[in-house]
Amino acid sequence: MAPIQPGQRVAVLADSQNLYHSAQSVYSRNIDYSSLLEKAVQGRELTRAIAYVIRAQAEDEDSFFDALRDIGFETKIKDIKTFGDGSKKADWDVGMSLDAVTLADHVDTVVLCTGDGDFSRLCNHLRHEGVRVEVMAFGESTAEELIEVADAFVDLSEREETFLL
Repeated sequence: MAPIQPGQRVAVLADSQNLYHSAQSVYSRNIDYSSLLEKAVQGRELTRAIAYVIRAQAEDEDSFFDALRDIGFETKIKDIKTFGDGSKKADWDVGMSLDAVTLADHVDTVVLCTGDGDFSRLCNHLRHEGVRVEVMAFGESTAEELIEVADAFVDLSEREETFLL
């Protein structure tokens, strides 16, 4: 796969739930999305930056969504689903995957900001299509199979002063 070059077109897809839970469980801190985006792009040409978020009716939620947009992320918002048994579910795996496959024809690199191993098949598919795949996540909560199939892995834990607020 091609190394990082200035002219590369990049799409950054951030699984906000996965990043949030990892940052909270390991550090009890939040993600610095501005630094995340800057490192993901690395001087290349940003085509799209999408943050996939869940609306959980939490305090300060709307200001967080606004902040993401101010930084340069397009936000895709899904409401949390509560089932009859009281369990809750919300994830963007299918939506992120569809967007990545759709964007593949328009970019050279897709940066997946998630540690979710469910995306390893997506990585294989994108690489098969000739797209460079980079993963940015916390090493201790990233699936081994995802790290193995990515062209590059940035461990956010190695630079917590950069990536955490």
